Parts: sequence; C-alpha cells; structure tokens
Amino acid sequence: MLNLIKKAQNGNDKAFLTLFQKYEQDIFRTAFIYVKNQSDALDVVQETAYRSFKSIKNLKEPKYFKTWLIRIAISCAIDLLRKQKNVIQMRTEFEEFISRDINEDIDLEMTVRDLIERLNEDEKSVIILRFYEGLTIKEVSETLEIPLGTAKTILYRAIDKLRKDLKGDGLYEQ
Repeated sequence: MLNLIKKAQNGNDKAFLTLFQKYEQDIFRTAFIYVKNQSDALDVVQETAYRSFKSIKNLKEPKYFKTWLIRIAISCAIDLLRKQKNVIQMRTEFEEFISRDINEDIDLEMTVRDLIERLNEDEKSVIILRFYEGLTIKEVSETLEIPLGTAKTILYRAIDKLRKDLKGDGLYEQ
C-alpha cells in the first residue's frame, strides 16, 4: 500500500487511480452524509479526486492517505454546501403546501442522519470520522488538524447533543 502511494506521489496515474478507487465508497458515504443526495455526493467524489490528484505530492505521511482523502472530501462537501446557500430557492410556499398534504397522516421517524444534521460542521465532522469512518480520536484530531483535547471536547459535546435530541423526541430511554 505504501509503495502504491509512493508511486502515485511520483506521478504514476494508475497507482493513484487504484488507490482512489479503494476508498471511493468511503468518500461517497462521507459526502452523502453532508450533502444528502446522490448527485451532489457524486460531485463531491469527483472534486475530491481532482483535488487529491493535484496535491498528492504534498501528502507528507503516506500512512494517512485515507484520512487525507476524507479530509479533502469533507472540505469539498462543505464548499458545495456553502455554494448552495447562495442559491435562492423559488416557490418555497408551493413545496410546503405539497409536503403538508403528503405527510399529513404519516408519522415521521427520526433517523441518525436527521440527528447528525442538527450538529454544527465541526461536530458533524468529528462524529462522521469517528463512527462512520472508524478512526480513533487521535486520528480524527490529526485528520481535522485540531488538538486532541479539542477533538475530544467536540466529540463529547456532539454525543451529548445527540442524546438530548433523542430524549427530547421521546425516542431515547436510559
């Protein structure tokens, strides 16, 4: 694996493609959690491929290749969300009218994704890296380039928020 990363850093396109494909599903999952739809998640994967290909020579620690890719994916997803905030949505009253009729008699279920959406960007990043990507808290702090203590604080704060949200909705019992 490290040999493949070295080859990619030296300009071997096939080596980079092999590496990227190995982690493409992880990148897609991470992107999807942020952007919430397949089309945008695929755009994030594509942008991640482009950015990582252009900057692979700057990767200092080859053993952190996956976390480096995930960090780029998170950055791309956040960039996309920021761009979308600048787009003005038209006819929101029409959408509200339609969704009211459709959901009138349906009990809505709280999903983990809904809960994660309530977190701020820092908390969301830490939760995704820790529990979806399976990184240790130390790896999370290195990936996000924040102190270990800060990563722990953000993680515990996010978990506490998630618990309170579950409790508040009557879905959580101790």
